[in-house]
Amino acid sequence: MPVRVVESSTPPQVSGTDPGNRSQLPPSSLLGAGQAFSGTQNVSNQQKEEAWRVNVQIQGIDLEHGYLCGTMEALNVPMADTPVITFWEGEIVDGNNYTFYTGKWEATREDDMRHWSKFPSFSPLQGQVESDGGRQLDRNNYPYIFMRWKEQYFVNVGTDCGLTIAGFYYVCFSCSDGSISGFYYDPNSSPFQKLELKTVNEGRSGFSFSSYELQ
Repeated sequence: MPVRVVESSTPPQVSGTDPGNRSQLPPSSLLGAGQAFSGTQNVSNQQKEEAWRVNVQIQGIDLEHGYLCGTMEALNVPMADTPVITFWEGEIVDGNNYTFYTGKWEATREDDMRHWSKFPSFSPLQGQVESDGGRQLDRNNYPYIFMRWKEQYFVNVGTDCGLTIAGFYYVCFSCSDGSISGFYYDPNSSPFQKLELKTVNEGRSGFSFSSYELQ
């Protein structure tokens, strides 16, 4: 949720599915409903260096359909009097429901490859992804899960808060330690804003979101 530059007039498209072959994901006890993460998002631009503290909590996950959702809380946001909380929905890149190619949200295949290639863990997969989107990859023993997170709405502030949720995050989750890294994509925002999160108390939230009712 970077600072708003130009608000996109194009509404988010409904998430589609891909009919490719089913590819299982490695299980991880650190990726489940109720799991909390804490870290930072770098929102620096050419004018100044800046990072916000960020808390994330997973509200639900459905591996069979490649879906998860959760909340993101940004603290110490300069233009906001309160922490800014958004609700997001995610696509798990499993080769069956979703591939590495986004196909919406103004992201081209070139945009996809530029962002995925920022993750060192993507390098061994790049050749296969460029060939078929990664549909044939064997993910059973691969220790990383790739996702896209798209913020859907603000929970506790209005759309006039000065922030934008027009873009989305390319996300990489480590099955071994639960750490998350991500890059925000929005053609109208500073490029490659990095999200870095670590798991908190292995499934038990180490922080408390304020009592906001999700829509």
